[in-house]
Amino acid sequence: MSIASTVALVSACSRAGITACFPTHNAARDGGLASWLSRIQADQKAFADQGGCPAPFAVNINVSRHKPQHVLDQEIADCRAAGISIITSNAGNPAELVKRVHDWGGIVIHDATTVEQAEKAAAAGVDGLMLVCAGAGGLGGLLSPFAFVPKVRSFFGGIIQLAGGVADGTGIAAAEILGADMVCMGTRFIATEESGVAAGHKQMLARARMSDIVWTENIVGIGANFLRPSIIACGLDPDDLPQLTADGRTTMSRSIKPWADVWSAGHSAALIKHVPTVASLIVQLEDEYREASQPRKTAVPCP
Repeated sequence: MSIASTVALVSACSRAGITACFPTHNAARDGGLASWLSRIQADQKAFADQGGCPAPFAVNINVSRHKPQHVLDQEIADCRAAGISIITSNAGNPAELVKRVHDWGGIVIHDATTVEQAEKAAAAGVDGLMLVCAGAGGLGGLLSPFAFVPKVRSFFGGIIQLAGGVADGTGIAAAEILGADMVCMGTRFIATEESGVAAGHKQMLARARMSDIVWTENIVGIGANFLRPSIIACGLDPDDLPQLTADGRTTMSRSIKPWADVWSAGHSAALIKHVPTVASLIVQLEDEYREASQPRKTAVPCP
């Protein structure tokens, strides 16, 4: 949710009763992490003072070995000072993060795109796993949730989030049947009024077809899903993108910025037809979920 997850989007989700998450690098471009935490919590307090019950929000901390230690330490310290109860992590070994977050009573949910990654994260003591499945927007996975979720559930008793291809209440109900506790929606919330992406990105999502989603490693050097029309708008051929270097680096022109210029989206873009407010979207998802959860009665003719 680079660019998309803003203070406005996170606060709107909290007010609507769902947990939103933002990556720390989003805050780094706009006042810093401590400032974002303070602003979101101030909005939560104002909502609570009005009689509302805000949902907690989460912060995503990248634990890649390439991240400077002092940056990681400061991000963890800021979250500790703010009492953030949910930390999500990705791109590295979460073991040390787990110890430090558990120290203040928080939980850690780590991304995994393979069973092997899920096993390593479970061994590191994470409280939850976000299984990024085929069809996820941005940096996605390639595994089917129909196999991935049950396999991980067979050895992991913690929280399981299913991410990838979910944009409606029916998808939420289906994820629960598979063994997940919840879903993580990215693409569906990029196309909301409160999202921080360009208006053109939102409208492109509302017009997108399944065939408009392009999976490629050539944009950022790692496999990810992008919108075909946005690739073309940048003067690139989606079917003949610049090849990677021998060490896996993109050779795309530096004047073209992934995420900001080349827009991401998952398979669920095909289910998006409008750009609502977060509040109205939550009502829609709840209605769809309730309908999908009702027992279905199928008339079977007598032989």
